[in-house]
Amino acid sequence: MGTPARTPTGPSVRTPTGPSVRTPVGPSVRTPVRRLTVLYDAQCSLCVHLRSWLLRQRTLVPLDLVPAGSDEARRRYPRLDHARTLKEITVIGDRGQIYTGPAAWIVCLWALAEHRPKAHWLATPAGEPFVRVTMLAAAKYREATAAGGAAGTPCDDRCSVPG
Repeated sequence: MGTPARTPTGPSVRTPTGPSVRTPVGPSVRTPVRRLTVLYDAQCSLCVHLRSWLLRQRTLVPLDLVPAGSDEARRRYPRLDHARTLKEITVIGDRGQIYTGPAAWIVCLWALAEHRPKAHWLATPAGEPFVRVTMLAAAKYREATAAGGAAGTPCDDRCSVPG
């Protein structure tokens, strides 16, 4: 009658600076992902554009898009370092998984029907350089556009290029 549906667990992602996924019980436990919350910088034109793009995509895992540092983000995740979420993309799974940096970008793609195969490739050593270059380009764009943004104020260290 067909193959039974699998419960997704998210891509396995390694980063050179340490674990990219934290869960309440430790980074080595694979926890099924049924919903993701993407915290995005509502003051960043690139982040707002990517939010709009994500909303237009067909998802395999539902995405909630919440402005980073907002009252809603603080209500949902009172123990999260909200200042950090404005400096680094953060995605939170429905079971407490926290994805940051490259893992957050990859898990966003993993949630999308059309982009899941690419997310699996990006999570490999072969895809790692592409993720790094993409993140560097995004950081440079944020840095270049922040000072001339709608508010007319720079983004302090939110736009720093990842190390």
